[in-house]
This record gives sequence, C-alpha cells and structure tokens, in this order.
Amino acid sequence: MAGLLYLAYIVIFAASTFIQGKPIVWGNAAATASNIVAAQGLFRLGVTMELIAALLFLLTAWALYKLFEPVDKDLALLFLLLNLVGVAIECVATLIHFSALTAYQDSASMAAFRPEQLQTLGWLLLKISGGGATVTVLFYGAWLFPLGYLAIRSQLLPKVFGILLIADGACLIVCFFQLWFLPGYERWTYPLFPVMFIAECGFGLWLAIRGVKDAEPTRPFRI
Repeated sequence: MAGLLYLAYIVIFAASTFIQGKPIVWGNAAATASNIVAAQGLFRLGVTMELIAALLFLLTAWALYKLFEPVDKDLALLFLLLNLVGVAIECVATLIHFSALTAYQDSASMAAFRPEQLQTLGWLLLKISGGGATVTVLFYGAWLFPLGYLAIRSQLLPKVFGILLIADGACLIVCFFQLWFLPGYERWTYPLFPVMFIAECGFGLWLAIRGVKDAEPTRPFRI
C-alpha cells in the first residue's frame, strides 16, 4: 500500500506541476493573466491535482510510519512530522496560487483596481506561492534522512534503497539552497534529478511489487 500511494503521488504531482506551469510566462504578468483566465478549467484541474497529491503524500508517510514503527518509533515519528509540515506548507502555497485566479477573474469585487493592478496582484500571489513551494523542498528533503536510515537499519528491503533515499534527501537540500539563494540557476541542479528519480520511483516500485521481507518470528523462551 505504501508503494502504491508513493507512486500515485509521484505521477499526480508531476502532472499537476506540468499543468500549472503551462499558462505562466515568467516575466510577463499580462500574458500570464490572459493565459490563466483563458484556460481556467485547466488551471483549476492542476491545483486540484496538487492538493490530491499532497493528501497521497501524507498517506504515504503514514503507511511508511506503520511499516518502520517497530524498528524505531521515534525516528519513524520524526519523518512523519517532517512530511506533515511539508504537506501543510504545500497546501497553503497551493491555496495562494489558486487565489491568483480570483484576482484575475472576480472583476466585481475588484472594481476599485485597474486591470494592470490586478495583473500585478495576481503575479505577486504566484510569486508568493512559488516561495512557499521552495520551502516545502527543505522539509521534503529532510524527511528522507530518517526514512533512509530506517530503511537501512530495518533489513526489510535492500539497503541500497536506504542509501539512495539519503542521497535523494541531500540532493533536495542542495536544490533548496539553490532555489533560495541562487534563483534562476536551476540548471546547476539538473545532474541531481536522475538520483532523485531513481531513489523515489525505485523505492515506490519495490514496495508496490516486491514488498518487504517478513520479520523473523520470535522463538519461544525455553529453559
């Protein structure tokens, strides 16, 4: 179940990112406003898919928590809480992102503003939501460290997946600092993407197809 949820999250989140990114023309507030209003149905779909993906990601963390809780309850709770904080920030950022459509479309309640001002307001909301999405990268990277450690320690699945998850977490932390301090230089982190893809998709596929090893039964104590 954890593997299926993880894979569903990856697919739906990737699709939502693609859909929401299509109407945005960075550096051109007027064109962005026009594109979003013209394709508002698609815009709503993308936002809805991101919220569904966030829910699936939280459910994935819960399923993994139940899986690794017997190994170390404190570390399992730690990665669950880190995931929860990231999901909460993502949902708030998604709501702000969706609010841009209100600024562009609801002309009755925004009658006091000129069209140029509404375009600027919508653009500002999109930028703020983008900042929130950057913050989620920090938490979505941090939760992979205790998860990867538990994957190695548990012996429930090959240790290579634990190592890959920790490497994935390190890559996401690097991506966070690049986005936070060096925006516009995303190409520097492109070489890290294969590591992240292999780690998370491989982990999800293994859990969904192969599952985990059965724990050895406890032998009764005999004198």
